[in-house]
Amino acid sequence: MAESKFTLSVVDQSPVRKGSTAGEALRETIELAAAVERLGYQRYWLAEHHNLPNFAGTSPEILIGQVAARTSAIHVGSGGVMLSHYSALKVAENFRVLSALYPGRIDLGLGRAPGSDPLTAAALAYPGVPNEVSQYPRQVVDLLGYLTGKTAEGHPFAEVLAGPGECPPVPQVWLLGSRGESAYMAARLGLPFSYAHFFGHGVDEGPAIVEGYRRQFQPSVYLAQPLVNVTVHVLCAETEAKARQLAASRDLARLNSRLGQAEGIPSVAEALAYPYSNGERLYIEQQRRGCIDGDPKQVLRGLEAIREQYQTPDIGVVTVCHGFQERVRSYELVAQACGISPRS
Repeated sequence: MAESKFTLSVVDQSPVRKGSTAGEALRETIELAAAVERLGYQRYWLAEHHNLPNFAGTSPEILIGQVAARTSAIHVGSGGVMLSHYSALKVAENFRVLSALYPGRIDLGLGRAPGSDPLTAAALAYPGVPNEVSQYPRQVVDLLGYLTGKTAEGHPFAEVLAGPGECPPVPQVWLLGSRGESAYMAARLGLPFSYAHFFGHGVDEGPAIVEGYRRQFQPSVYLAQPLVNVTVHVLCAETEAKARQLAASRDLARLNSRLGQAEGIPSVAEALAYPYSNGERLYIEQQRRGCIDGDPKQVLRGLEAIREQYQTPDIGVVTVCHGFQERVRSYELVAQACGISPRS
């Protein structure tokens, strides 16, 4: 088999099927990780969401440990930790512990968005108050200092060392986002940047945001050259018709979330029978602009287009649909279409 022109990774939101349980969704996350490791994917990142019935992934740092214990070679990380909710010291210690247990395999992806609604963000900070977004750059710098044991001279907590003592190399830190602010910060700090194309909004600006990151990138002790990952919603099946059927459950789930009516990922039958209004159909069509759905050849063409638009072979795949086996099969078909070699 010819060498693949892609590096594939997975971002898993631990979707909960309507009528199922969060526990089952979390167990499927671990099972999926083992499956995609065998398929040859390079990374497995766990998302963080709060107070969202469609997704069970509230604590990526806990899931990372579970996934890393079940696997042996794939990099495991967060996609990402919503740093604004937490202290930089505590996040650093969580990931230093993970790195001590699984040296060389842990990634730390950081997001500046709340991953929740304002009320939930307030509950996460209570009895304090939520950090303002303006504090995020300082939190990132503090986190890097705690991870490496090199806080800036004059820092008020310079004498505080993140546990658990000396440990193997620190995790690779990525900044995640869909806006220019995160890209600029990643460039200024010399960190890799992951663009969230799968968010489905502002995707027309994505290539320019990524190019701006490359132009402004400043080499650092963490990274000598800019490194870009782009994460995309993908649903692949043996035929285009089947892929679009399966994607209907994802589409209705996103609409229900928008309407405040989320109850888990609905079945395909429910999604196909739903009486969409013209406005709802327009919303779904807009959301699909950030998705690649189809048979293996169509998905490959779509991923090749993303690779060219963003000038990176490093592609993250998010796959959400009702059936777990259909999700696993989609990842398998994507790997085969992209020429990814299975691990022996």
